[in-house]
Amino acid sequence: MRARGFTLVELLVTISIISVLGAIVLTSLNSAKDSAYYGRAKLEFRNIATALELYKDSNGGQYPADAARDVAPTGLSQYIAGYSGSDWPKGPWPGSFYDWDNWTISGEKVYQISIRFCPAGGNLSTCRFPKASWASSFDIDSSVYYCISGSCRAHESQPVTYPGLCVNC
Repeated sequence: MRARGFTLVELLVTISIISVLGAIVLTSLNSAKDSAYYGRAKLEFRNIATALELYKDSNGGQYPADAARDVAPTGLSQYIAGYSGSDWPKGPWPGSFYDWDNWTISGEKVYQISIRFCPAGGNLSTCRFPKASWASSFDIDSSVYYCISGSCRAHESQPVTYPGLCVNC
């Protein structure tokens, strides 16, 4: 009696089915990962906003001065649990970082926390934008931001209509 093995067609069909199922699972995981990054951003924005309010209450009603990207405003770290010195928490998306924005635009004060995807002075090729659909039109000055007060926007030098995402507007 001859032992029966799998035919080439059966093996190819099995491999094809496994490949399709693998692609579906990877797509679902990427979507879940994007949702997790966004959820983390919202949570950290609220925590940093609370730290800014505590700072303001302890400093005569004044928010800290504007700070460079990826550097926490002076004196703020004591209000953010687990961080010290001038370091911000790392941004939720790979290659992203936080930025405190304290601007005066056309005589109006604007206070917001931003997540930037491009290093200061960089060019578009150095940016690492999220792969989510809401970031498809992002450009070098785009950001995800949390508005504390004023006419918040993706970047100080851009109009409020410039591509960006406000999480609490």
